[in-house]
Formats: sequence, structure tokens, C-alpha cells
Amino acid sequence: MAHETIHTDICVIGAGSGGLSVAAGAVQMGASTVLVEKGRMGGDCLNYGCVPSKALLAAAHAAEAIRGAEKFGISPGGPPVVEFSRVHDHVAGVIAGIAPHDSQERFEELGVRVIREAARFTGPREVTAGDHVIRARRFVIATGSSPLVPPIAGLDATPFLTNETLFDLTATPEHLIIIGGGPIGMEMAQAHRRLGAQVSVVEMATILPHDDPELVAVLRERLTKEGVALHEGVVAKKVEATANGITVVVEKDGREERMEGSHLLVAAGRQANVEGLGLEAAGIDTTPKGIVVDRRLRSSNKRVFAIGDVTGGYQFTHMAGYDAGIVLRNALFRLPAKVNHSAVPWVTYSDPELAHVGLSEAQAREKYGSVTVLRKPFAENDRARTEGDSEGLIKVVTTKKGKILGASIVGAGAGEMIHIWTLALSQGLKIGAMAGFIAPYPTRGEISKHVAGSFFTAKLFGSGTRALVRFLGRFG
Repeated sequence: MAHETIHTDICVIGAGSGGLSVAAGAVQMGASTVLVEKGRMGGDCLNYGCVPSKALLAAAHAAEAIRGAEKFGISPGGPPVVEFSRVHDHVAGVIAGIAPHDSQERFEELGVRVIREAARFTGPREVTAGDHVIRARRFVIATGSSPLVPPIAGLDATPFLTNETLFDLTATPEHLIIIGGGPIGMEMAQAHRRLGAQVSVVEMATILPHDDPELVAVLRERLTKEGVALHEGVVAKKVEATANGITVVVEKDGREERMEGSHLLVAAGRQANVEGLGLEAAGIDTTPKGIVVDRRLRSSNKRVFAIGDVTGGYQFTHMAGYDAGIVLRNALFRLPAKVNHSAVPWVTYSDPELAHVGLSEAQAREKYGSVTVLRKPFAENDRARTEGDSEGLIKVVTTKKGKILGASIVGAGAGEMIHIWTLALSQGLKIGAMAGFIAPYPTRGEISKHVAGSFFTAKLFGSGTRALVRFLGRFG
């Protein structure tokens, strides 16, 4: 079989968010670029992750808005009627609308050579993809991650859903059982409950274990109130197919219980996509988490970079995009750019949303000892009260001198409000800067200014200030 040999500056393996960012940036900066993708253009985010999940959440939010209209004096004329097939069409339509931006045609118009084949390293500086041999000055592995299938007895013989198949459903699940209480599990639990399904979540630890427990408690209460059955501290021991769906055998405190459901969603984590890449031939080291990289995102083969989920780090689309910028500076301009993870934000897009950046209270106390914790509930925010949605709070952790260490928000729009705290952390701002800016009224974002201002409350309204005011008053 004849092979075409391609010589290029950059070869990107994987056309997900990070890979597309590298390819687009590199070719527009003058580097010859080859992009290899064996699956769908746009990767997990467009086809199975961020985009479809948020489209489904939007549909669920619309249904819940109808249920809650009565509190504003509006009678919707009954509960919402959910046509799940049309919800499916809405999700598919959103994906289709974004797809052209990530398409092969668009990238070829930019000047990228796109090869739709599986890539495999055959040497330190060579990759084969179908009938092509690609030799590049630099390679970038951006193959992402896939759903982790846990070693549960019977799972290999039982039909189950992952995020890669969940959005193919065209009818409401009667009873969706979800294994995993992380962000994907929580978002999909609430979405399907609001769209009419009975939902049960099985989590061996606690839900959202990487977030502040005080704020997670607010979301837990909302989910329970909406009818999501949360089973925390429970281990899924066995699953099996039944005539009516599936059964999950769970264990808690040494006692077993059977849960009957119509559908099973496995959302128990992710694993790096490294299989079949031939990394050994390229001298690229891996661990069970993924490809080992240094702070410049170089693998053990310094001509090969790895970005995004495949490195086993933060599994967020925005981190893959951030990594892409680091790689471009290193690969094209030979600048020793390094990753900085001190201000990485994340959001769980539930209702209320849960957002975080920086250190948690527990992490800050462990690192700094004595810290200051500032809190402000949305019940004290006028915009939240006008909208009838004042559930939640903001929590900020600082040093005693006002250095911002971390911020967490649970409430409507938390994902938007965490931006300003991410900027503050990344730029090393102190709490005084957050207290001093002018915030438009009435907005939910005012809560950031008000919680920052509370850092100075004791001093500003203390006995020393009162004495100073009385003293100055003597001079007319």
C-alpha cells in the first residue's frame, strides 16, 4: 500500500476544543498544520458534553419556570407538558448550529490539512494515520477523555448510558438511576427530574466532593425538594438487566438494597484517551491518569505536547483552551510559557449553580492557618429578591491582611459571577479592590462588592472610627 508522507510544522491529534484551538492558532500564525481526528469534529464538548448538556438543562429550566410562575401571580393553566422527542430535537439543533464552527470544511478553509483517521506514533517524530505518514517538528496530543466504566459486577452485560449516549434518548426515562454524584451526575439528575423522570443518584462518598460542603448543602436541599433521590455513602455492588429495565444492588452500612429503574446512567468519572496512540514508540511516559507533562505541557518526548483531559488534570473545556495558548507560545515562539493553576474556576450548571475558584476554606486553613471567611446570602441582594430567587450565598476566603485566597458561589448565575473573582485571583488583587469598584444596582453581581466590603465592617464601624469622627467634629 502506498503511503503519502507529509512534512509539517505542527501535527495536532484530536479535534476537540483544545486541539481545534491549537490548529486554528498555529495555521493563522503561519505554521503548516495537520489535524488528525478519528471521530467527530468538535470532540466531546460539542457532541456529548458541554453543549448538549447545557441545551438539555435549558429545556429543564423552562419547564421549571412554568411550574414556578404562580408565585409571580401568573397562572400557566397547569403543569408543563414535556414532549421529550422535541427536547431531543432542541438539543440536536443546538449541536448542529455550532458544528460548522468546528467543521472540517472550516479548518480546511483556514489552511489546515485535516485527516479523518486514527493516529498512531511509529517513532519519536512520526505518526501514521490511515495511508498517511506525518513527520512534524512538534506534535500536540489533544485526544481528551472518555467515560470511566467502573468495575461493577454485571455492568458488562447490562445496557447502560454514558454522556456519549444519553442525548440520543427521544422519550423520557421512567426512572433514571445515576451512578456518580459529580457535576455530570448532578446536572443530569436535575434536568431529567424537571423533564418528568423519576431520578435516583448513587454516590459512594458525598455529592460534589470537590466543592465547599457548606455550599453543596444548599444544592442538596434543592435537589431533594425537587424529588431527586440522593443515596450518598452507598456502593453500587451489582447491576443486572430485567424485563422492565435494570436493577442496581447497593450496599450501605453492610446492608444490601435493590433499586429498580428503567435506565442506568454511569457518570463515575473519566479516563484519558491514550489507547492505540503508540506512545511507547515515541518515548512518551504515562500514568493511570494520563500523559505525564511538565509545566510547559511537554511530554517526556520534548517534541510532543499534551493538553486537556488526556493529561489527567482539570477536565474542563476552558482548561483545554488555556493549555492551547501555552502550547502555541512554546511550540511556535520558543517561549518558556508555563501553566498556572492558581486561579482555575469551575461551575456545576445545576439550579442553583455552584461555582468556585482558588482555595476552599479547608484548603486555606491547612495552608495558612488563621484565615478570614466572608459570607453574604442572596437573601440580602435586592435583585435576587425581585426575581423571587434568593437561594444561596457567596463565600470568600482571605488572609488576615486581605489577600484573596478563594471564592465560592451557590445561586442563580453563579457561573457568571465567578468571573470577577477569577480575575482578582489571577491578578493578585486584594479584597479592598473588590470592595472599591462601582457595581450597578440592582444586580446579582453586587453581592461580590458587598461581601468584600464586609471585610472592613468591624474596623470601619468600630470604636476607633467613632472616636476619630467625634474628635474631628470638634473642629467644625
